[in-house]
Amino acid sequence: MFKHCVLSTLRPPPAQFANSFRFRTRSMAGCSKETPKLSQEQIAERLKSLPFWKLNETGDSISKKFVAKNWMAAMSFFNAVTEIAEAESHHPDLHLTSYRNVQVDMSTHAINGLSEIDMDMAAKIDVINVEYSPKWLRDQAGNSS
Repeated sequence: MFKHCVLSTLRPPPAQFANSFRFRTRSMAGCSKETPKLSQEQIAERLKSLPFWKLNETGDSISKKFVAKNWMAAMSFFNAVTEIAEAESHHPDLHLTSYRNVQVDMSTHAINGLSEIDMDMAAKIDVINVEYSPKWLRDQAGNSS
């Protein structure tokens, strides 16, 4: 799946999103001010295939939040994100509060907005196997019904 990144914590994308994910490796050059910024319409379209990510109020970043089962589960997730970010030379902002509340913020800092690279990274991050808090999972199931 990844040419530069092989992680034991990765799993294939869910079948309903398999055709939406764009797994491609990038050069190690990273992003620059010439990186194309996505329009709000493009962002909305891409977010349809990233159901765990939310656009912030200003429309210049996306976030994923969850509660890990424990500290080790949160840190395992962060380590897996780190491997992907290093392989792609594109790094999200990672936040950990109360030892297991996780938030990932994704944007392209060089353009102060979102690029295709951010959406690809979000899809790759979604493939990381996370040990979620059982209570958080129950709450999520209750919110979707």
